[in-house]
Formats: sequence, C-alpha cells, structure tokens
Amino acid sequence: MTTTFTESPLYAEQASFRQVVPAGEPFMRTLKQGQTMRILDLEGNQAVDTLFYSAADSDERYDANTTIREQGNLYLTTGSVLRSNVGSPMLTIVADTCGCHDTLGGACSAESNTVRYTLEKRHMHSCRDSFLLALAEWDDGMGKRDLSSNINFFMNVPITPEGGLTFEDGISEAGRYVEMRAEMDVIILISNCPQLNNPCNAYNPTPVEVLIWDAA
Repeated sequence: MTTTFTESPLYAEQASFRQVVPAGEPFMRTLKQGQTMRILDLEGNQAVDTLFYSAADSDERYDANTTIREQGNLYLTTGSVLRSNVGSPMLTIVADTCGCHDTLGGACSAESNTVRYTLEKRHMHSCRDSFLLALAEWDDGMGKRDLSSNINFFMNVPITPEGGLTFEDGISEAGRYVEMRAEMDVIILISNCPQLNNPCNAYNPTPVEVLIWDAA
C-alpha cells in the first residue's frame, strides 16, 4: 500500500463553510462545481464513510468499480479521480495528508454488526442507519436503493494474499485531512462512522470537520 502526502495551499479561515460532524452523525450538502471540500480528522483514527451523487441526476453516483478500474489502484490519494457509474469525473483528490483511503470495506450495518461480531451488537448504530436518516431528511425521494459502495476516508483495509479484507488500526492522526475539488455539482452524503467493534475508529468514534472553499 503506497501512501502519497500532499499539503493544501488553502487556509481554514478563508473557507466559505465549516461544520463539525459529531461522532456517529450524518452530513449531507451540495458541493458546486469548482468548489473544494476538505474532510478533517480532528482527533485521529476516525473513519468517514462517504457517498457522492450528481446534483443534476441522483441516478448518477460515485461508482467504486469504475473508479478503481480507471486509476488501476484499490486505494485513493492525491490525484485520484472519483468517477460516476457512467464514467464521468465527479471529484478529484487535490490534497491528502493521510495518504491512503479505502474503497472496499463498505458501510457498517445492523446485519454486518451481527455477522462480524455477535447478535448482541445488532442494535448498535451504524453507517447505513446514518445514511438512511440523512436521505430521509433530504426529502428528495432517495432511499435504500440509492446506497451503493462507499468510500471510507482514513480507513485502513489491507488486502490479504488470499484476496480477503482485514480491518486494521487507522493510519490517520489528529489534524490530517483529505481534500477534493468538485468536477460537477455533487451531493455529499457522509456518515461519521460510529463503529465500536473494530479498530477503524480506535474503538472510540470522534468528530470530524467539513470545510468548503468556493472556486477561485
């Protein structure tokens, strides 16, 4: 797993939008073409499950298979172009001080908590719950059918020699971030992961901050 670190030239105090997303909470907002969004890991080792949709047509959305195929890499970092299910560039990662982000681990759910851990974990809050809550509040007719394979920013999911996935301690630290420029108007859907059962959040979910800068 190769990591690439690129600092941003943007200053937080010049952002047009800033919001802290508490641990376990969703976030949903439209990002205009040319705007830049930063996800800032405030305390370190936090996983941020994220989906993107075209603001013009939500049937066009981030597609992991297309993105992986076109860049020839399972992981995301500076220079990665996040592509839609019709192959269009949606966002480009323009800065990254973490260096590697997961495309395969998916979002935790009541079902996965039960299968991976124990029946007693089924009731625990999950990213799928957060996604569905945000979509219901967005009130645009989107629902379960619109949940596809998501990105896990800051999450460390190595591939085993046998082709399996493992969930390991995160590689992010407090103050690290990933920054993306929108190549079209996109809807951002985030679940700031509440997972307590694997090391993706150091067993202690923490807040992140979303910052947005307008196009130059």
